[in-house]
Amino acid sequence: MEILWFLIALGLLAAAIGPFVMRRRHAVRQVAPGSPDAADPAAYGFVRQEDLDLRLPGPDQDLLDVLDLVQRTQDWRAASQLLAGTEKEGERRWQRVQAFAGAASLELQHQPGTGGSWLRTWRSESPKDAGGAAVHAEFLVQQAWRSSGGTGSDDFRIILEEARSVCGEAALLAPGDPVPYIVELAVARGLGYSHEQFDQLWAKVIDRAPAHMGAHLAALHYWCEKWHGSREEADHFATTSAARAPQGSLLSALPLFAVFEHLPEVNLVSGFYQSAVVTKAVEGALHAAHHASGNDPVLPLVRHLLIFFLVRSERWAEAMQQLVHVDGHVGALPWTHGSDPAGEYAVYRALAVAGYEANGGSPATLPH
Repeated sequence: MEILWFLIALGLLAAAIGPFVMRRRHAVRQVAPGSPDAADPAAYGFVRQEDLDLRLPGPDQDLLDVLDLVQRTQDWRAASQLLAGTEKEGERRWQRVQAFAGAASLELQHQPGTGGSWLRTWRSESPKDAGGAAVHAEFLVQQAWRSSGGTGSDDFRIILEEARSVCGEAALLAPGDPVPYIVELAVARGLGYSHEQFDQLWAKVIDRAPAHMGAHLAALHYWCEKWHGSREEADHFATTSAARAPQGSLLSALPLFAVFEHLPEVNLVSGFYQSAVVTKAVEGALHAAHHASGNDPVLPLVRHLLIFFLVRSERWAEAMQQLVHVDGHVGALPWTHGSDPAGEYAVYRALAVAGYEANGGSPATLPH
């Protein structure tokens, strides 16, 4: 009997590591850095790992300039002006609110008691500023997850209850702005809103911005199996939203995010990433990315996730095409799931380059 259990365990181990050991023709081979056979991402003009920007998924120079100014001077006014001039219903306002809140939260983490003081000053000196209220609400949400001791702790719930209150303030200050309600979607997930409560909140979001990709991504998290839904509910939400997406909308890529949220922790099936479910979601995201506006601020989010799936699917040339568009920024899924986003991204980038070259590609053949 002991031998039987040993053989079963051995078989499972072989199934798990086999795809990485027995590679087929044109496979990617791991070689030592500096080897003549080593693929070099720098040959494609890609940014060095240590210079990758962790703050954003893609370029927003106006935001970066203001962030640098605010953090250097601790004066909130430039942030307020930028948000006031950003379209309320668009994706960029939501991204900028997240960025300002994240900057203040990280400052406080690195400088307890003093970091992020510009946000406190902003709220005290201009309590009726809708942008400041939205940033404050998102700051509290990020603080709850970053430093409260976990989702089951009293501190976690207390901070999120405060965030919910500030979301209400922000909504009153800017009635047409979906951002306060999008922030509350994360509060709903953390506090465990019932499905009926969540649907009521979701109705307020889509009344203001029915095709808002950032809002749909936040709602998808709620419907995932690990939170308050199931694999089936998340898939239904994603596919229904994609089916209703207007022309040029990136909502068609939402099913790929649903697949990512439910990836098995241990995959013993060779070819999982070439399966019909994954392939269909990847093709939908590729179609959405191809037809989206080139300056859509959500497009880099879709491209980063496509890189992950295209590399796993060994679709090297297509992965390289996505890398050309987003390289330099890594503030997006799937890289931000770990503690070293730049390192994780660099590994996938190197695999894409190696696979591309193993199949005859070179810097000269990669279109830019």
